[in-house]
Amino acid sequence: MNPLPIHPLTREAFAPFGEVIMLEGAKHYPINAGTTERFHALASVDAAEQGGLPIISLFRGQPRALPLPITVMERHPLGSQAFVPVTQSADDEYLVVVAPAGEFDETQLKAFMAKGFQGVSYARGVWHHPLIALHKVSDFLIVDRIGEGNNCDEIELDGHIVLTQAALSQS
Repeated sequence: MNPLPIHPLTREAFAPFGEVIMLEGAKHYPINAGTTERFHALASVDAAEQGGLPIISLFRGQPRALPLPITVMERHPLGSQAFVPVTQSADDEYLVVVAPAGEFDETQLKAFMAKGFQGVSYARGVWHHPLIALHKVSDFLIVDRIGEGNNCDEIELDGHIVLTQAALSQS
C-alpha cells in the first residue's frame, strides 16, 4: 500500500491540472444597482471540440470511506469538466485526485483537499478520479461538454495507491 499525500487545494498547486473555482482572490464588482456582487470569470469552459456544447448537470456524491484505494482514473479528451460544490458550509470537504494530461503515469498522481465552496475545473485531457465526497451526501454543479465523439476515457488501476485518514489529517 502506497499512501498518497493530500495537499491543500490552491490555485498555484492545481494550475498544471486546470483551474480552482473560488471567491477568494477572484475579480469581482457590484452589479444590479449594487444589490449583487459578481465574481467574474472564475473558470473557462472548453467544450467546442467536434461541435460540442457546454451543459450544466448536478451530481450527487455518496460519501466515501478512507482508506480509499485508487482503482480508476478518467479523462475527457474533448473538453474541460468543472465541479462546483453546492454548499453553505465552509466545513464541507471533498478530495480531488489528478494526473497530468497525456499518457497516464501513476507516479504523477496528486491529491488535493477541497474545502467549502472551492470548485475545480479539470483541463481537457487531465486524468482525474471520479467524485470523492467526504462525510456526507454532497451535491455538485457540473459544467462539461455534450456532443459527438468519445469524451471519456477510463483506466483501471490495481489499488496499491491509497488515500488514507492519516494523509487526510495532515492536509
